[in-house]
Amino acid sequence: MNGILYGINFHDMLIPGIGIAEKILRPAAVYFMLILGLRLAGKREMAQLNPFDMVVLFSLTNAVQNAIIGNDNSLSGGMIGGATLLLLNYFVIKMIYNNKWLQRLFEGEPDKLIVNGKIQTDSLKKELITIEELVEAAHKQGIAALSEVDEAILDPDGVISFISREPTPEIIRHEEITKKLNNITLELVHIKQELQNQNCHKY
Repeated sequence: MNGILYGINFHDMLIPGIGIAEKILRPAAVYFMLILGLRLAGKREMAQLNPFDMVVLFSLTNAVQNAIIGNDNSLSGGMIGGATLLLLNYFVIKMIYNNKWLQRLFEGEPDKLIVNGKIQTDSLKKELITIEELVEAAHKQGIAALSEVDEAILDPDGVISFISREPTPEIIRHEEITKKLNNITLELVHIKQELQNQNCHKY
């Protein structure tokens, strides 16, 4: 029967095409290679700030697929490779959970892109982020302009966090205009009262 039953080739489906040790080693090697590569590439790759970054990440999955599975399309081989990645990732996260040094080594540190309302051009150049990309990221978080931002931080996972000014320039202008209108209203009321008093004295 050659392991074939009802048209299903159980031998090819269940028996890995390569050794189990190699099946474990391949995804482990690719795992650490990708961590190192993304770490060196910078946080913008994780942020996917433009279509080029997205193309790179999508292409990576295809580029490393054969390296992970090798010459093997078996079900058990895929399960071994997948389990290896999940277990490896679990142990790496558990290992760095309470270790600040390892966290900085694997994940890096946050970069401040805006401090006290001032754009940090050196940090933008370091992470290869343009002003236009920073503005676009702010718009996605409901911020109309960078002038409204007090701080912008690029986290190790590629997320840009914006902290708005308190209050924003628009709120300050609105409060100033409202205050002036209130003062004008009070002055008009005062003038009206004086005119009424003068008219009363005439009669």
